[in-house]
Amino acid sequence: MEVISMIVNDEFGVMQRIMGEFTRKRINVEAIVVGKSEIPKRARVVLTVLDKEMADIAGARLPRLHDVFEVEIVDHSRHSAYALISTGTGKVGLIGSQQEIQELIERAHPDRYIQTINAI
Repeated sequence: MEVISMIVNDEFGVMQRIMGEFTRKRINVEAIVVGKSEIPKRARVVLTVLDKEMADIAGARLPRLHDVFEVEIVDHSRHSAYALISTGTGKVGLIGSQQEIQELIERAHPDRYIQTINAI
């Protein structure tokens, strides 16, 4: 998995333009996290894609969009995994390495869960 982190304008329609680039190149996005960033009037968009080649293609195209100010393919040493699992009596959030999260999910056998890899 590869993580692409971007600083973008925090305004209507930016996400649609970003995803248009992925659609044109037929790149599937595995996970999306969007939120306010450390820069006023800017948001951080963090996307996860399956492989390095797809991340490189997207990383080369995204800076051409006028709403995108910064694009970084995040080094694997800065990746973290997280999951939200349903325990039957509530929900539990997990954060750790990819291996730690996978092991916890396998041990817990939750009825439902969502797992992803992300980074800042």
